Amino acid sequence: MKRDRLPHVVIYTDAAGIGGAEISVGHLVATVSSHFQITVVGVVAEVVNAIADRRPDTVRVVLPAQGIRSWMAHLATFQKLKPDIIHCNLCTPWACAIALFTSLVLPQARVVRVDQLPLRTTDLTTWLRTRLLSLRVDAHVAVGEASACRMEDFYALGRNTVISIPNGVPDLPNGTSLSQGEQGDHKDGRMIVGSIGRLDAMKAHDVLLRAIAQVDGVRVVILGEGAERPTLERLAMELGVSDRLQLPGWVNPQTYLPRFDVVAMPSRSEGFPLAMVEAMLAAKPVIATRVGSMPEAVLDGQTGLLIEKNDVEGLAQALRRLRDNPQWRSQLGQQARELAIARFTVEAMTHQYEEVWDKVLNSPQKPRLKVPPPKD
Repeated sequence: MKRDRLPHVVIYTDAAGIGGAEISVGHLVATVSSHFQITVVGVVAEVVNAIADRRPDTVRVVLPAQGIRSWMAHLATFQKLKPDIIHCNLCTPWACAIALFTSLVLPQARVVRVDQLPLRTTDLTTWLRTRLLSLRVDAHVAVGEASACRMEDFYALGRNTVISIPNGVPDLPNGTSLSQGEQGDHKDGRMIVGSIGRLDAMKAHDVLLRAIAQVDGVRVVILGEGAERPTLERLAMELGVSDRLQLPGWVNPQTYLPRFDVVAMPSRSEGFPLAMVEAMLAAKPVIATRVGSMPEAVLDGQTGLLIEKNDVEGLAQALRRLRDNPQWRSQLGQQARELAIARFTVEAMTHQYEEVWDKVLNSPQKPRLKVPPPKD
C-alpha cells in the first residue's frame, strides 16, 4: 500500500505509574524506525513524558482518565490525530478500555493490543468486555508464548490468535565486561542473591526470605519499594535473617547487578519481566518460578534454575546448588547472556513490532461489529 506520508502510530497507555510495562514501551519508542511517526497518548503526564522523552520531538497528549469527559476527549483526540495505528499497551487485560472502544469506531485506524500480564478475572462483565475488545483488534500481542496461550485460554479467543513478542532490554553499558562472570563483593564470604521488583505480594519476596533462612552462607539484596516493606522487615526479624537482608529501595539495577552472584525471581505471577533479561545480560544465572513466560528465557540447568511458585524448599535447594558450585554458576550466567543477546534485546523486540505494524497496515481492517467465532 503506497502512502504519501509516514505511517502514524499512536502509542497509548492508561497506566497511573511507571512500571515494567511502561519501561518496555519506552524502549520501543526509543528504538522504532524513523519510517514511523510516533505520538504518545495517555492519562498521566508523568507516564506520557517518561515514554515520549525517549524519542526527541515526540508529540505527547494527556487526556482525562475517567467519565464522559474522558470518552469525548479520547474520541476528539484520535479523530484529530488521524493515526494509522493505535498501539495500546495494557498493564492488565482490562486496562485501556476507553481507548480501545474509541479506537474501534475510527474508520481508518488499525488497532494493536499488547497484554503485558496474562491475568484472568472472575467478574463476568469485565471478562465479557475484555473478550469483546480482544476479538476486534487487528493484532493482539502478548509478551511470550505462554502468556499468549494464557490470554487465548482465559478469554476464549481461539488458538493462535495472540502473537508472542517478548519484552526486550538494552544491553548494559560495557556489557561485555560483565559477561566475564564478574563476581559480587564477598568480604563476608557469602553468596549474594539479588532480587529486583516492587515490594508486592505477587513478587513473593516472603518466599525468598524463608528460603534464605534455610541456607547458610547467603545474603540477599532486594531492589524495589512498595507496601510490603514493613511485612518483609518483620518477617526477616522473625526468621533471624535481618543481618543478611538489604532493602535499598528503588535504585538503578545496573549499579547492583555486578555485585550479585545470582538473581532470584520467585514471583507468583509474571508476564515477561524486564529484570529477568537485565540479569541475564549481566551474565547472572536466574532462579525463577514456572509462571508466565519466564521459562522461555530461564532454561532449567542452562541459563538458570526453575522452581514452582510458593516452593520454599525448592528455592532453598536451588540456592544451595549455586552456592556450592561457583564454576557452574558462572557457566549458567555466560549462557544466560548469550541467549539474551540472541533473542531478548530491544532491537529484536522493536523489529517484531514493526513487522506487526506493517502487516496490519497492508491487511484489511478486522470486522468491528461481527467477528467470526474463534477456532480451536
